Amino acid sequence: WKAKRRRRDLDQIHQDMLPGNATKLLHQEPDPDLPGNAQHYCLHCARYFIDLKSMKDHFRSKVHKKRLKQLSEEPYTQEEAERAAGMGSYIPPKKIEVHTQPLDEMDESS
Repeated sequence: WKAKRRRRDLDQIHQDMLPGNATKLLHQEPDPDLPGNAQHYCLHCARYFIDLKSMKDHFRSKVHKKRLKQLSEEPYTQEEAERAAGMGSYIPPKKIEVHTQPLDEMDESS
């Protein structure tokens, strides 16, 4: 049951948010096997939506806002793990400014 609802981890989503990967994910080729033919994708939650309206509703939801808050903290690194184990002094994690992705509303109107 745990694997059925498994989502991408935060560090994987941070990799997806890099500029090169983000444009690839937001502008995917149509795929009939995915919801909405893979045209409506939430980058921060790693979810596909059927249409633009359901994606806009998701952006206003508590689930999406909670994910943005989780992503605002910088992902852990190996150096940070070593410092936590006593091999250096503690440095608090940095905050990252995360905003909801811009919408391509021209795609829906055409």
